[in-house]
Amino acid sequence: MSSQPMRPGLRAALSLEYPMSLGVHDSYEEAQKAVDYLSDHEFPVQDVLIVGTDLKQLERVTGRLTQGRVIGAGALSGMWLGLFVGTILALFDPSGFNIVSIISTVIFGAVFGTIWAWFGYRLTRGQRDFTSVSQVVAAKYEVLCEHRHVSRGRELLTQMDPMKAAQEQVRQAQEAERARMAIETHPSQTPQQGPPQA
Repeated sequence: MSSQPMRPGLRAALSLEYPMSLGVHDSYEEAQKAVDYLSDHEFPVQDVLIVGTDLKQLERVTGRLTQGRVIGAGALSGMWLGLFVGTILALFDPSGFNIVSIISTVIFGAVFGTIWAWFGYRLTRGQRDFTSVSQVVAAKYEVLCEHRHVSRGRELLTQMDPMKAAQEQVRQAQEAERARMAIETHPSQTPQQGPPQA
């Protein structure tokens, strides 16, 4: 799977210095609500990052793709393009606005769109005979902030939802325990340097 290289300016805007977790949420709306709460309490939200993890692509099949539907969609698309081009040409025609030229460009657009769509459909050889819509979604959304603000951020989010904060503390303790067990199991591997403690 190839990925586009990130522009240096965008990379800088999407990075934090020693990021630490403020919490993990099941939906983007929950993460957004947490950041909104921090913002309402004058927390420096410019040092906050929402990260979607465990990405997956959802594709919802919306219907069967037949040659007739492809040709119809191509003709309709070509007609709209022909109408647009014909109207522009008619507006700038020195001899005046001519409805016949618009109708002829619409017909030409429909023919061209039909041929183009049919040819493209034939090239697929029936390998994708359905229409669909797709979206990339994350399973979890983690709210991170720079290490120097982590204590204040956790304190505020504890006030916002004490139960969620307790669950997050349990999650972090479990992760720390798993990391400790991994180090004990593989003593030859040196642990990674962590961020400075807040």
